[in-house]
Order: sequence, then C-alpha cells, then structure tokens
Amino acid sequence: MIVFNLSCSLHHHFDGWFRSADDFDTQLSKGLVECPLCGDREISKLLSAPRINVGALNARAESTEMRSPTGHVAAGEHEVVDAATVPGLQAHMLQQFKQFVLANTENVGPDFAETARKMHYGEIEQRNIRGRISHEESQALREEGIETVGLPPGIVLDDSLQ
Repeated sequence: MIVFNLSCSLHHHFDGWFRSADDFDTQLSKGLVECPLCGDREISKLLSAPRINVGALNARAESTEMRSPTGHVAAGEHEVVDAATVPGLQAHMLQQFKQFVLANTENVGPDFAETARKMHYGEIEQRNIRGRISHEESQALREEGIETVGLPPGIVLDDSLQ
C-alpha cells in the first residue's frame, strides 16, 4: 500500500490509500478519486514523502507496547489521533451534522430571508429553518439583528436521498 496526501480544488486535504502509484494514476484518470468532504473529483497530489505501508504489523506492535496498561494517559502526555483516520472521521462528523440539521429544520429554500424576517418581527411562529441566501442577503439580515449561520463548503442540505 502507498498513501498520498491529496487535495481537491476547494483545498480540502486528505489521504488516499492505493496499491501503487500506477493504481492511483489509473483511478485518477477514470475519475474514481474524489474528496471525502465535498465529492470534488478535481484531485491533485500534494508534495509529500509517500508512506508505504510495509511495516503495519511492526507499527501496531510498537503502538501496543507504548500504551499504558490501565488505558489512562500519564501526566504530561496527551491523546492523539492517527492522521490517517482524520479524513474518515471528518466525513463521518459532517454526515452526522447533515443528518441532525435535516432532522431538526424545515427547508424554506429561497424564501429563507423572508421567513427569517417574519419570525424575527413576530409575524409567524419561530421555528428552525434552513434555506439559501446570498452573501448580500445575509449581511442585510445581520444588520436587522437576525443572525444566520453559513454551512461549511461542500455541505448541501437538500431533502433528496442519496
């Protein structure tokens, strides 16, 4: 196995694991490599020293020896996460975030600004909403004292199932 540091056109960084450099090139040319955060298929390799996974068993053995037998972290030490697990963890957390927002908000689509104003001024009952607004609309709402929260790049919250 070989691991490359990769980036999409939106500058999300992630690791890609491949059988070989040729396997990476083949998958990339066929459009099979995509960003785990946004699904972008414009992927490029970052400059890095590729890691070849030939000593995985040795690394596991060393890691086990270094752990405290009680499972507690000694004073002066801190817990860390293996960098190779971060992209998968990020994708999982973003998926959980999407599910939470979809389950707990009403999609008002392009009527977001109008609906938010009506709720703010007491014309309609307040509820959790989501929708689409331009940057200018967001600024106008903020000037009226209506706070909005933008979503991270690559997050699309429509009600379609995938």
